[in-house]
This record gives sequence, C-alpha cells and structure tokens, in this order.
Amino acid sequence: MSEPSLPPYVMADLGTEARREAPAATRNVAPIIAVLERWLPTSGLVLETSSGTGQHARAFAEHFAHLDWQPSDIDPAALASIAAWREGGPDNLLAPVEIDAGEPEWPVRKAAAILSINMAHIAPWTATLGLLDGAARLLPPGAPLIFYGPWLAEEVEAAPSNLAFDESLRSRDRHWGLRKVETLAVAAGKRGLDLAERVDMPANNFMLRLERRA
Repeated sequence: MSEPSLPPYVMADLGTEARREAPAATRNVAPIIAVLERWLPTSGLVLETSSGTGQHARAFAEHFAHLDWQPSDIDPAALASIAAWREGGPDNLLAPVEIDAGEPEWPVRKAAAILSINMAHIAPWTATLGLLDGAARLLPPGAPLIFYGPWLAEEVEAAPSNLAFDESLRSRDRHWGLRKVETLAVAAGKRGLDLAERVDMPANNFMLRLERRA
C-alpha cells in the first residue's frame, strides 16, 4: 500500500507544540538517503522545497555533513515545525525560508541541488512547473533536481492503492493528483532539464533525478 502523502501529524513530546512528526517521513528517510548518497554533489547548498515537518531536513543535514541544507516551505505551521526540528541540530542545517514554488522570486539565488519530496501531487501543477523554472535559474549545468513521491509511468502498471490515492486527492482538490513521469519530463525538457534516472522506491513511490543541461 502506498504511504499516505497527506500524513497524520503527531506532536512530538519534546517540549514544543510547533514540532510535528509524520510517521511516513520516519519510514521513508533511510531509503531516500540511500539514493541521495549517489545523487547529491560533494559540496554546496541543497535546497529542499516543501520540507513539511522538518524531519527529513534534520536527518539529511546530519547524514550529509559536507553539504549546507536549506529547508523551505510555504505553510507557516510547517516553517515553525522545521525551525523546531532545527533546534540542537547540526550547523549545516540552515534556518527555514518561505518559498512558494509557483512564484518567480525565491530567497535563494543558487543551489548545488534541489530536492522535492511529496509536493507534486498535493499542489497545483503550476507549482511543479514553477519548481522546474526555479531549478533552471538556480542550478549549474549537471546539477540535479530530485523528486520523491508517488508518480505514474506509462510502462508501469499503477498500484491499486496509488489509483485510489489519486482519486482521493482529486476529490479533495481538482488541482491535485498523481502526475505522470512523462509529462514532467516534457515540461522539464523545455526548461533545459533532462530526466536522467528513475528509481523504484518502497510503497509504490519513485525517485526521479533531473539534470540541468549544459
């Protein structure tokens, strides 16, 4: 069964009501790190969009100590949770910044990599297009834009749980829903980004690596 990407949040008993915890993020962090070990650069700043609770940002910054980790989100409650997870964390975990992926102006001007986890299906498609535009602005040639989440692919039979999840998303908001890898690849190609690799992940998810074209 696909992991719910609109997870129930539980309040961590850590002395702050701002700090939230998503069980799915606890489960998927290790498999994501295993792929990021191959895909991330050896130095520079990684911009994580839609950082959610901040659990991933804390774990990634601790694991990839050679990289500066910049979490971000558009939701004030998420930004507060990220800040709470940052407390007592490593120095390379930067303070969260507000980023609306669909807007042309971001507070980050350059990045060695961009990571988006579970955003594309719970935001309008225009947000993903904005993320592609942002990657084209911020990334140097050869740098990765990385996606994780439930995606549909033409040559892969969709899991029943993913189809049910897609229907549930669209019933909540007609602008939401699982996206096709091929649609993403076409839109990315128009912006100088090429789909370089796709990895099957647990619970019927994919990780996608796009590279900024030279």
